Amino acid sequence: MAGTVAAARSDALNQKIKNRHRSSWYQGWKRFKRNRLAVVGLVWVVLFFLAGIIGPWVAPYDYRVGDFLAINQGPSWQHIFGTDNVGHDMFSQILYSVRSALIIALGATLVSFVIGVILGLWAGLRGGLADVIIMRGVDFMMTLPGFLFALILVVLLGRGYWSLILAIGIPGWAGYARLIRSLVLGMRNGEMVEAATALGASQAHIARRYMLPNVVGSMAVSLAFGIPGDLAQIAGLSIFGMGLQPPIPSFGNMLAAAGDNILGFPWLLYFPAGIFAITLLAFLFVADGLQEAFSPKGGN
Repeated sequence: MAGTVAAARSDALNQKIKNRHRSSWYQGWKRFKRNRLAVVGLVWVVLFFLAGIIGPWVAPYDYRVGDFLAINQGPSWQHIFGTDNVGHDMFSQILYSVRSALIIALGATLVSFVIGVILGLWAGLRGGLADVIIMRGVDFMMTLPGFLFALILVVLLGRGYWSLILAIGIPGWAGYARLIRSLVLGMRNGEMVEAATALGASQAHIARRYMLPNVVGSMAVSLAFGIPGDLAQIAGLSIFGMGLQPPIPSFGNMLAAAGDNILGFPWLLYFPAGIFAITLLAFLFVADGLQEAFSPKGGN
C-alpha cells in the first residue's frame, strides 16, 4: 500500500514538472519572438549552420585548387567574392571556413559545457569538501587568461581539429560550472527536490530529473554567449599563426592573409570580416533574446 502511494506521489510530481516545463518554454518562446533583433539573429545563425553543413557540396570551387590565371581578381560573375593571391575563390573559401569554424566552436563549447555541468552539479549537490575543491579550481581557472591558456595548449597539442577543440574547450569549463552550481544551490532546498528526496530519489536521479530540466533556459543562454566567444578565439589563434594549418580555410587565416593586401585588394578583407562580424553579432542577438525570454522578471 505504501509503495502504491509513493508511486502515485512520484507520478503526480513528474506530471507537475512536465506541465511547468511546457508552460515555461511556451512563454519563453513568446517573449523571444517579441525581440526582433533576436529573431533576425536566429535566422542568420540557422543560415550559418546550413552553410557549414552543405557548404562543401555547394561550393563552386575546391578550396585546395587555385586558378593562377585569376589571381587577386575582384568580385565578378565567375567569382562573386573575388579571388585571393593564389587564385582561390573567396566564396568557396568562406563556405569551407564556416564548416571549420562550426566544427571547432561547437566541439570546444561541448567540451567546456560537459565538464562544467558535471562539476557544477557535483559541487552544488554534494557540498562540503567536493564543493570547496571544485570552486577553488573554478577560481584558479577564472584568473587565467583563457586565450593565453588556449595558446599554450595549442603549442603542446598541435594545430589539428581535435587539438584546437581541446585547447579552446578545456579552459572554458569554469564559467559553466559556476553557473550550474549557483542554480543548483538555489533549487536544492526547493519544493520539488525536497519532495523527491522524501520519496527516496537518489542524488543522480534528482539531478537528471528535477534539476537539469529547470536550468535548461539558463544553460541555453550561456551556450549562446559561449559559442561566439569560441569563434572569436579560433579566429584569434589563426591570426597568431596557431590555428588550422593552410591550405585548410579558416576565417582567421583569411583575415591574416588579407592584412598584407588590404590597400590593393580590399575584398580579401571585407567579405570574410563582414560575414564573421555579422555572425558574432547574430549569436549575441540570439543570446540576448534567450536571456530576456528565460529571465524570471520577463513579462508574459
